[in-house]
Amino acid sequence: MKPFNVIMESLRKMGENFLSHLPQIVFGCILLLITWGVGRAADLILRRVLPRFRLRTSLQELFRQLSYIGIWIVGILASAIVMFPSLTPGKVLTAIGLGSIAIGFAFKDIFENFIAGMLILLREPFQLNDFIECDEIEGFVEDITIRDTHIRQTDGQRVVVPNAKLFKSPVTVRTDLDKRRVTIMCGVAYGEDVDNARSVIVNAVQGLDTVDKEKDVQVFAQAFGSSSIDFEITWWTGSKPVDVRQSRDKVVAAVKKALDNAGIEIPFPYRTLTFKEPLKTVIERAGQQEKSVDSQQGI
Repeated sequence: MKPFNVIMESLRKMGENFLSHLPQIVFGCILLLITWGVGRAADLILRRVLPRFRLRTSLQELFRQLSYIGIWIVGILASAIVMFPSLTPGKVLTAIGLGSIAIGFAFKDIFENFIAGMLILLREPFQLNDFIECDEIEGFVEDITIRDTHIRQTDGQRVVVPNAKLFKSPVTVRTDLDKRRVTIMCGVAYGEDVDNARSVIVNAVQGLDTVDKEKDVQVFAQAFGSSSIDFEITWWTGSKPVDVRQSRDKVVAAVKKALDNAGIEIPFPYRTLTFKEPLKTVIERAGQQEKSVDSQQGI
């Protein structure tokens, strides 16, 4: 019975210790609830106050998230000190300093994305609703958080990209400006007049409503193709993908119609086939078959 008595005595002491520390534990939990309420209240206040300073949306989001995280860090430390009186701020800071090394190695990617997210929100290389492209991922920026960025592709799918990838890789912001230059190639036959063809193409492109009238339409004879003189046609239109597709469609149709009306040939490759022996026509083959039949019949 002695081991049983030892166990019961240990349980009794644990219960007494728990009851003696119960007010501290309850007060620590109350501090956590207060921290949650203060965090929510601070977030609501910052949502109303920060726009008055005319800060960028990304900076407002950064300040809100940092303040929320800071409030929770202070609240958790205060609750820990209340629940465990043996802990002092100095011991807590020492433990944090020693543990930060192990945590840094264990959660390297998380901290890397966290720091990259802060820098992206601070520097703002791209904004919400911008159309960006990074390593074969392209779409509209839907949301930027501390850890990742949400990109909505043109087919409707959402891609969640870690901020470290966007920070370390080249990012093309296609909607950084309202206008974007588009280029297509068009060929005319070698027998056509180059200057006349250029004039016809320029007039056809300039009259379109999807082409920016403030910038010149540029048409240059670029190269001697395999079966045509190749023209490079360049114009400016809206920067969104749908604007580019619509404008390209109208330009191709207008150039084709203008060249056809002007009687200018748009060539296509011709192929010449050669055979080692002369080919016989259907009539020649039929005549040979009739002769062979007549010879078999003895006519």
